[in-house]
Amino acid sequence: MTARAGTPERRAPDSAGGGQERLVPGRLGPGDVLRVGAAGLRARPTRVILSALGIAIGIATMIAVIGISSSSREQLLRELDRLGTNLLTVTPGQTMFGDEAKLPTGALAMVQRIRPVRTAAATGVVEATVRRNNHIPDSITGGISVQAASTGLLTTLEGAVVKGTWLNEATARQPAVVLGSAAARRLGLARTGVQVWMGGRWFTVVGILGPMPLAPEIERSALVGFPAAQDLLGFDGFPTTVYERSSDATVEEVRQALPRTVNPENPDEVTVSRPSDALAAKAAAAGAFTNLLLGLGAVALLVGGVGVANTMVISVLERRREIGLRRSLGATRGQVRLQFLSESLLLSALGGVVGAVLGALATTAYALSRDWPPVVPPWALGGAIAATLVIGTVAGIYPAMRAARLSPTVALATA
Repeated sequence: MTARAGTPERRAPDSAGGGQERLVPGRLGPGDVLRVGAAGLRARPTRVILSALGIAIGIATMIAVIGISSSSREQLLRELDRLGTNLLTVTPGQTMFGDEAKLPTGALAMVQRIRPVRTAAATGVVEATVRRNNHIPDSITGGISVQAASTGLLTTLEGAVVKGTWLNEATARQPAVVLGSAAARRLGLARTGVQVWMGGRWFTVVGILGPMPLAPEIERSALVGFPAAQDLLGFDGFPTTVYERSSDATVEEVRQALPRTVNPENPDEVTVSRPSDALAAKAAAAGAFTNLLLGLGAVALLVGGVGVANTMVISVLERRREIGLRRSLGATRGQVRLQFLSESLLLSALGGVVGAVLGALATTAYALSRDWPPVVPPWALGGAIAATLVIGTVAGIYPAMRAARLSPTVALATA
């Protein structure tokens, strides 16, 4: 039969003592332990809230860090799935003397001859600047480059025109320009039909592109057709980047074939890269940064644990009369230890649950504000609760042992 806290010890016959009775301490069931621990916390609600707040801040920080990092990584992975990993870029490397090499003028046509290649396009850097009008000094470029672009560029990059139209065979020969998203923003343009000053003459904006995560250099560019760049801007006709797409199964095969196809005489002067690798590296780098922030959250959690330990020590000092009374009524040292340890665990668990909820809400709010999928890994929630229980146990051991060592007579006399 389970005894309540503070009930006197029962007497049982001593089988070795010939009918004599021995004292048997009452037992505390799990429900009794929870009630006794909760009663101690309810007596001091303000102190409990402040102590639990330290644990909650630490847990919320850790959950939010893990959740935001996971949400960012999930967004990058989804973006990779949407954009594909089968885009390769060909750029000039360096000659054996360390000078910058050039791609042949027929590089695009040679890439298109590779059997697995589905689509390809090229761009070339033009020595010109683009400005809102002819009154702005040439030195102020706004970080916008002028590039010649083949008409198949938009298809190859799987980009989108948000305003106007893309270059075609006709406009590629005229003073017409398509602006990348960043270029349009820096020029202060949000519509087509206006003119910008490029290479000493006016060009009409016929289109504005949307974001291109796999080709950020296009976002910062003003794009004109190859014929117009050669006729109107003095472009030499040498491409600086060739983009190509093939099936996922043939990406590595094409990657190996591109250097010797583009420049058979000097394949070492050709650099081939995969833009999607940058997004994958960004996802990996997010994990490294997360470890640093997790360390800060762990420090906050440690400070919260110290606060719980301090609260429990003060509670023992203030409740010596209660401890002495319980001991005099039959509570054992183990039961007193269990009472204060359960209080510490309940206090930490309260802070852990509140912190987990706050961390999950912070993750969801931040992710939705960035149009990311909110992701809070279940292992993070479980680990957070487990961490609070460990903190509660460690923080409560010393106060519980101190309370158990108090002598009933001394506790009642000094209270």
